[in-house]
Amino acid sequence: MTQKAVSSVMPEKMAHPLSLKNWGERPGTDEVAAMPTATVVDCGWGRLIFGQTFEKPQEIAEVLKSESEGRRDVAFYVRDPHVVLASAPQALFLDPSHSFRLDLRARKKRNRPPSRGLVIRPATACDTAAVNRLYQARAMVPIRDGFCAELDDDPALTMLVAEEAGSDATIAGVVMGVDHRAAFNDPDNGSSLWALAVDPQAQSPGIGESLVSALAELFRKADRSFMDLSVVHDNQEAIALYEKLDFVRIPVYCVKRKNPINEKLFVGPRPEAKLNIYAQIIVEEARRRGIAIEIENAEAGFFRLTFGGRAVSCRESLSELTSAVAMSRCDDKCLTQRILRHAGLKVPDQILVTNNGQVHDFLEKHERIVVKPARGEMGRGVAVDLRNLKETKEAIARAYKQCDEVILEQYIEGQDLRVIVIDGAVVAAAVRRPPSVWGDGLHTVVELIDKQSRRREAATDGESRIPLDEETERCVLLNGYQMLDILEEGETLVVRKTANLHAGGTIHDVTANLHPVLAEAAVRGAQALDIPVVGFDFIVPNPAEPDYVIIEANERPGLANHEPQPTAERFVDFLFPQTKTDPDNPEVPA
Repeated sequence: MTQKAVSSVMPEKMAHPLSLKNWGERPGTDEVAAMPTATVVDCGWGRLIFGQTFEKPQEIAEVLKSESEGRRDVAFYVRDPHVVLASAPQALFLDPSHSFRLDLRARKKRNRPPSRGLVIRPATACDTAAVNRLYQARAMVPIRDGFCAELDDDPALTMLVAEEAGSDATIAGVVMGVDHRAAFNDPDNGSSLWALAVDPQAQSPGIGESLVSALAELFRKADRSFMDLSVVHDNQEAIALYEKLDFVRIPVYCVKRKNPINEKLFVGPRPEAKLNIYAQIIVEEARRRGIAIEIENAEAGFFRLTFGGRAVSCRESLSELTSAVAMSRCDDKCLTQRILRHAGLKVPDQILVTNNGQVHDFLEKHERIVVKPARGEMGRGVAVDLRNLKETKEAIARAYKQCDEVILEQYIEGQDLRVIVIDGAVVAAAVRRPPSVWGDGLHTVVELIDKQSRRREAATDGESRIPLDEETERCVLLNGYQMLDILEEGETLVVRKTANLHAGGTIHDVTANLHPVLAEAAVRGAQALDIPVVGFDFIVPNPAEPDYVIIEANERPGLANHEPQPTAERFVDFLFPQTKTDPDNPEVPA
């Protein structure tokens, strides 16, 4: 059997048929080599194996069995998948995915232009880290180092990225396309789409649709006949997008290798009841290690883990290894601050509301303040950046509905930083940004909030949604808008001051850039509270600088949404250290 890399299939003189400079060009028949056999394309995250180019099904099985560690190979267009599986039944499985096809010859033009402020462009050598950030956030296999730098030399591969406008030009989406004509002189003149990923924290609407449409337009102008793709059968959100763009189901199948990456595709449905994402991330990591799981209350996130003679009960990241005293210290925000202050850590000025005169004096002293319940979570009852007595009293009344004690706190301007400490070490740090909407010149502020809220809900498995309440309306008014105003095209409006994830905020990993002073403060704070797992909320001018104040400690921090940091892994390490593995050799206990 002979495997041919794409680079050896095309003559050196042929330009990349899908470069933006050559849209619409189609190579002449004298420029394309005869259709090769055993075509395998390196896609960075794994190999795409074109089943129709192999003479024998057993040869496909042999290629899949040679898959590199940490990669995901895909055998597509497998004509006899039952025979391939029979060749290696212990090693391979039939992928539970549907295949879809878009007829490019019936497609006259792009379905929709990118949203204002969104730029679709080819990936460059500098984009590898940003692309992998998206893939890791979506639990997809990252591309190998240097892959993006090789794209210009490979006529079969195209990678497009969606870049959100702004000072940091954030890459918010990526998609890969394979030109079958360039790969193996495909007699069907086809193409395919792979590895579409959109940042779950992205603000711009329609990023996935824009990327798919741009790739389809690129292949249409290159005169390809169709564009195919494969999507897991239960990914209803993606399937709805493809059907909206006129893709139709086709009887084409994939075969993959059984490996840890693909495990959830071939082990069958999870036996556990439906858990929220904060409990599920821990349960899945425990399950991977062979730890027994008993769901005690799925809705509330209670479960029990057992391994050998040890059993630990948890509610998400709060386990019985956190003492009731430590939990009480975090639950009472006044007590939290006193303990942290006593430990020499920086905290804002704070008082407990007892009378109206006190409220007036505190507001006069600080000019901008925060009102929050003395006990509570998920940002309920919190009002930020209050500047006059009337709105402060209204916020206090709302906070009293959550708790019988209310706190006034000095407002500190800066970035909202969450730092996760597990077993005396910083595991993750992320900046949390308040929810915002982008104007399109057509929809009202309240309509834009509803649309963005639905996107956040879908991206977080229902955990994040922007409340349409008095606090949201106050923040909109503070920015000079009414809820029924139409937001101008391209205008960005922050609709809440708090960055809490449950209230529609987004979270962005900054662990690698965290200043050592902030990491040390978080560890000292955990020691002062005597708590093994905690999430501290800092306000900082910049996570890479040493200045900070700590505003809260969360005894049950959400471990999801901190990708690519191994929060669940470190939590299970803490609960069951005997299951910890050597990171350089996952098969060997640490």
